[in-house]
Amino acid sequence: MAPPILSLALPSETGRVLSIQSHTVQGYVGNKSAVFPLQLLGYDVDPINSVQFSNHTGYPTFKGQVLNGQQLCDLIEGLEANNLLYYTHLLTGYIGSVSFLTTVLEVVSKLRSINPKLTYVCDPVMGDDGKLYVPSELVSVYREKVVPVASMLTPNQFEAEQLTGFRIGSERDGREACNILHAARPSKVVITSINIEDNLLLIGSHQKEKDQSPEQFKIVIPKIPAYFTGTGDLTTALLLGWSNKYPDNLDKAAELAVSSLQSRCFHEA
Repeated sequence: MAPPILSLALPSETGRVLSIQSHTVQGYVGNKSAVFPLQLLGYDVDPINSVQFSNHTGYPTFKGQVLNGQQLCDLIEGLEANNLLYYTHLLTGYIGSVSFLTTVLEVVSKLRSINPKLTYVCDPVMGDDGKLYVPSELVSVYREKVVPVASMLTPNQFEAEQLTGFRIGSERDGREACNILHAARPSKVVITSINIEDNLLLIGSHQKEKDQSPEQFKIVIPKIPAYFTGTGDLTTALLLGWSNKYPDNLDKAAELAVSSLQSRCFHEA
């Protein structure tokens, strides 16, 4: 199917992104962290909010609504009915239920039936610091069904361990975890944060051909003594944006993403 006029009018080096993530009224997480940076990089971004909360869940209380699988289907059907379902990229972040994640898999299939070259960037938001903050049933769905259809994965250290069953205690372990994930399909893997002693590492890996060893790199990230939210969401959005501009240079894309992230955090600290 030919793309509609709207997408043809966009600059060829960018594209249209469907971003399925959380939303908060106050604060910057999920789509609030991802949409504007991608727009600044020249992308047309259509957000679907998997949840809409008053504030992020780290506060003592929060109120809001959770989108269910049928409601996601309704939105996708509305876009399709108006010939608005041509996307170059799909970006997913926080998803709180197995049923919703299963529907997301259906969305991936639908989008690829329209654009077989669709790039799916998945941030498998499951937990951090050794703790899950989604139902444990989601782990196997991500591992067995989502990872095999993703183009790029951006887990943190804990999430990479959950997906691979492999404990990451060193830089070498991080590189091996990337190899395990490549074997499932994704050609690009970025473990966005690995805490090793007093260092924070980003490990990136790009397997350009299935029969070749991946090109791997690390970035040492200075720790800022403060608490931040939405940094993973922002990192993944920037990785999508810059890796599309530099498709064969994931290391350069990661450097640009980390540079932007550190600048934001320094200003907030």
